Amino acid sequence: MKQGIKVVAWFDEVTKADIPLVGGKGANLGEMFHAGIPVPGGFIVTVDAYFKFLEVAKLVDKIPQYLENLDVNDSEELQEVSKLIKSKISNSSVPADMIDEIKRAYRKLGGGLVAVRSSATAEDLPDASFAGQQSTFLNVQGEDEVTAAIQACWASLFEPRAIFYRHEHGFDHLKVGIAVPVQTMVQSEVSGVLFTVEPLTSDRTKILVEAIYGLGEAIVSGEVTPDQYILDKEELSIIHKKIAKQEWQLVRNSKVSPGELELNVRLAVPVSKQAVQKLADKDILALAKLGKTIEDLYQSAQDVEWAKQDRRLFIVQARPVTTLKEEEDVETLPEIKVEPVLTGVAASPGIAVGMVTIVPEASQISRVKSGDVLVAEVTTPDFVPAMKRAVAIVTERGGRTAHAAIVSRELGIPCVVGTEAATKVLTNGQEITVDGYRGRVYPGRVAEERKTAPAVITGERIATRTKVYVNLAEPELAEAVAARHVDGVGLLRAEFVIAQIGGHPRFMLHEGKGAQFVTELTRGITTFAKAFRPRPVVYRTTDFKTNEYRNLRGGEKYEEVEENPMLGYRGCSRYTREPEVLRLEIEAIKRVCQHYDNLYVMIPFVRFVDEMEKIKKFFIAEGLYQFPTFRLWMMVEVPSNVFLIDKFIDVGIDGISIGSNDLTQLILGIDRDNSKLAAEFDERNEAVLQAIEKVIKVSVSKGITSSICGQAPSVYPELTENLVKWGITSVSVTPDMIDKTRRMIAAAEAKLG
Repeated sequence: MKQGIKVVAWFDEVTKADIPLVGGKGANLGEMFHAGIPVPGGFIVTVDAYFKFLEVAKLVDKIPQYLENLDVNDSEELQEVSKLIKSKISNSSVPADMIDEIKRAYRKLGGGLVAVRSSATAEDLPDASFAGQQSTFLNVQGEDEVTAAIQACWASLFEPRAIFYRHEHGFDHLKVGIAVPVQTMVQSEVSGVLFTVEPLTSDRTKILVEAIYGLGEAIVSGEVTPDQYILDKEELSIIHKKIAKQEWQLVRNSKVSPGELELNVRLAVPVSKQAVQKLADKDILALAKLGKTIEDLYQSAQDVEWAKQDRRLFIVQARPVTTLKEEEDVETLPEIKVEPVLTGVAASPGIAVGMVTIVPEASQISRVKSGDVLVAEVTTPDFVPAMKRAVAIVTERGGRTAHAAIVSRELGIPCVVGTEAATKVLTNGQEITVDGYRGRVYPGRVAEERKTAPAVITGERIATRTKVYVNLAEPELAEAVAARHVDGVGLLRAEFVIAQIGGHPRFMLHEGKGAQFVTELTRGITTFAKAFRPRPVVYRTTDFKTNEYRNLRGGEKYEEVEENPMLGYRGCSRYTREPEVLRLEIEAIKRVCQHYDNLYVMIPFVRFVDEMEKIKKFFIAEGLYQFPTFRLWMMVEVPSNVFLIDKFIDVGIDGISIGSNDLTQLILGIDRDNSKLAAEFDERNEAVLQAIEKVIKVSVSKGITSSICGQAPSVYPELTENLVKWGITSVSVTPDMIDKTRRMIAAAEAKLG
């Protein structure tokens, strides 16, 4: 590099005054380092290096041209410009001497697993919050992989949301630079969070520490109830402890071969340690002191992530607490003299009275009526519709960063988590009082209800080139899932909406209620299109099997009894034989497309090329192609799809989505519901992998979208890595797997470059 260009800066070389050189996050890491706070070691690829790269790649003049006259409110145009600029940055060559210096720094750091994070020069300024707008890549290993992740961070400075934000706040796109901190990953034996303010009541005189064995992901998911330690901030003394039993922990898989993705696995906690305090008093006090130092350093309440490895405490990240409310006046809370039936972690403030409804699993959330108290072992995103109806939440597991706690605070309803035995002690229909201030549950109505204002806790977002879509069916979930970091709906199942309508479509036509069927189906689809706009919603036309159709009202008149409905009269074969039924769905789709431009259609279980040809011609004749953004996809579930994929694509489809469950079933000849053969049902079988690889690669060569909507990618990280390597466009998973899948994809992309 020419004299004056600093490519790499180590944490001990920078402070908060160096934002122009290392960005907000890099400057904060340096500031904490100089303050004696034990942050994991690392270096920062500087803003100067980024600008030098733009100059050498001849992008300094091109980027403003791409952005000229851009209407940032036109989502499609914004996406296209973003994609173009990111592609130019990702595909341009980084100067060789710059790469050499980065690789030397990585070797000096010790190699191994690192976190590669973005640090924009406009982060953490008083009048601008750029945090979370650029990419983060975790568990990156290898010199080439690190340099590829750094270049991907540079490209992420032109994510659509970042372009929009800079435009709205008057920032010059080329004056905002980006640095990239590279930090050693901490293999935590104990981990957790620390708030320098009591987050439940906004009490600034308290510090809260939560701790679990293993990796900290289990706290956020709510699967593990953490220990809680509350300290007096002034005295730095422990004033309360709540020890939770922990039966398992998340750890890194030590059996992973070199070069493979680092995987997390569940490991049983020895019985002798399960109910023991996770963090020694001296470590609790040391953490509290660190938290107080960080708060003093930044002069604001802080939300701190920490980890302990080899008897050492590390601060992984610190961010301001931005959702503080006026401090609750706990002195005015009513005195309750009745003994509680349960005690747990106070997770969301307020007092509510209601009837108990125990929900063993998400499929039974319809039990919860308006005004009930939802009681469960643990909640997941699938519980959200019921949580919205509930007046309070009580769970057996989790801490204040668990799903139930976060959603309850967002909704402004009381929540008590970590009670250990709620589903066993309480009974359905029992009236209880839930005290979310003190973490107690009482029998009967023993206090007046007291509500609080909702608060929101947000987290960092990881960006990926491969899109992460979600599989959905219930309209009640649309809004809640759309609020998450997801790129669209990769599989919208019609069956749930139609089941709610209740009648067999042919029976409803016979009754003269075809218009009613269309109206209700339109309403259901619209819920998703509206919630996710401008992100795409891929609607799969009905794929009821004969046994399922028979369950609809009037279905017995039209459905034969088949010995093997899985291989029977289903999917595309129905549409070519029953155009009057398909026309009902098309009419609903057309009505939605008149108002929303993000609805695509996907045809399931297509056996023959001529079937797909007939469907496309029918869609053209019915007027679906009058909508400029309309797209037609096909499910790949049948081996004939794999063998003849070129011919299917040449029909003129815009995308394919691999239904890995059915495809595996038909390639291996194993009924996916057969318990005796369950162990052999595996999407990683060589024959299945060859089929998936072929379909994706042909799709790439033909220039069409490729996706997958089975469960395999969220279960098998090694398969996800292959999907990314083969060039898949998107992966669609269930709501509870969105974040985990995105992390796996980010790691795969970083590894593959």
